[in-house]
Amino acid sequence: MVHLGPKEPPTRKDTSEQLKGALRARLDEITEAFTVDTAKLKAIVDHFVSELTKGLTKEGGNIPMIPTWVADYPTGKETGTYMALDMGGTNLRVAEITLNGARGFDVVQSKYKMDESLKTGNAQQLFSFIAECIGNFMEFYHPDSKDNVSVGFTFSFPCTQPTLNSGILQRWTKGFDITGVEGENVVTLLQNAIDERKINVTVAALINDTTGTVVASNYVDPAMEMGCIYGTGCNAAYYEKVSKIPKLEGKLPAGVTPDDYMIINCEYGAFDNEHVCLPRTKYDIRLDDESPRPKQQTFEKMVSGYTMGELLRFILQELYEEGVVFQGQNVDKLYKEFIVNAEFNAKIELDPWENLMDTEVLFKEELGIETTMDERSFIRRVAELLGTRAARVSMCGVAAMAKKRNITKCHAGADGSVFNKYPHFKTRSAQALAEIFDWEGSPDDYPLKVLPAEDGSGAGAAIIAALSKRRAEQLKK
Repeated sequence: MVHLGPKEPPTRKDTSEQLKGALRARLDEITEAFTVDTAKLKAIVDHFVSELTKGLTKEGGNIPMIPTWVADYPTGKETGTYMALDMGGTNLRVAEITLNGARGFDVVQSKYKMDESLKTGNAQQLFSFIAECIGNFMEFYHPDSKDNVSVGFTFSFPCTQPTLNSGILQRWTKGFDITGVEGENVVTLLQNAIDERKINVTVAALINDTTGTVVASNYVDPAMEMGCIYGTGCNAAYYEKVSKIPKLEGKLPAGVTPDDYMIINCEYGAFDNEHVCLPRTKYDIRLDDESPRPKQQTFEKMVSGYTMGELLRFILQELYEEGVVFQGQNVDKLYKEFIVNAEFNAKIELDPWENLMDTEVLFKEELGIETTMDERSFIRRVAELLGTRAARVSMCGVAAMAKKRNITKCHAGADGSVFNKYPHFKTRSAQALAEIFDWEGSPDDYPLKVLPAEDGSGAGAAIIAALSKRRAEQLKK
């Protein structure tokens, strides 16, 4: 279907005064809809704290608040060589991490491409492949080693985790559909495949990347109490006092006391699924309605990378259909899901030219749409609004974890494509925290800082394996 504007196309070099007025009016509406002021940020944080608390109860809530069984802070003095596996999507990463005992580490790693047939095969094929990759890695780097090596396994799929070194796969995601794994302990399946090949490796811990982010960041910087992921999705984890986790009553593993601290994997993309406090616009509601899982992951949909482009696309579609932009052009591509993504928005925000020439080229090459200067100025401002809202709202989770723990000064490690690559995200997020906590002065002096995280899937997994080994040795004494 060819989408043609309802009016005759004016020259694409300029916009009529009537259309300029319409653009200004619509921009005022959109600015109001996507602006989250200080009072609203504080209200979101207050509700967030109550939801984090609720998630730790036996009854639970929207936010899962999953105990990870990592009940130790790294001392920074850990030494030794450990392995890390990271199975996410296209590739399997095998890494060897050498901890130097001085809050530093060295990494050697290899990447192995996972054939598409593995994603729809069976358990034996999958875990044999992983074990083979481990064996190849060990044979190449340590052909004569007789020492047993502990490995931390980052398995980025939803699991029920009764202990640190076990995990029952709930369901496959990301296009995987491998038989014989759902409902099974993935650690047992992997360890059996390793043992069959007589590889001297023990799977010591199963983790998710957010948990690894906390541990790796704290290992390097002991002020790190939280870890956050801002990318295609969003999540966070933090250290919580065991006595503040009612759902663990009667379930504490040997050696863990109520005075210890355990990492909680919040999975707080599900915050406000009840829709009581987040300032959703009509565009957010449309995005949710058209998503594969409506009424789920409400917070994530407001701050994650994959939604920013869709929201811009929805706004431009609406204005096109109102006859305000792109008149008379074939805009079929604008009606393709996810053709506009966070990287697209970022390029608009980074356009350095007064006439927004890079944005002009971007729309022409990616969408086949000619734009006027007024349209480009409008688009640039909308992209800024979307990026700013994502950064500001995302900090409500960080502030809520700090308030939940009564922490007044700490660092939070953050990773993910949005945090690392989206323009101005760090500055906007710091400003939001300052408003939430009524800080003044320079961002360098703010008591809570969100800083780039260490490699959670690599170093974090290895450090957790080291902590697991240390705890096991202590229990034997």
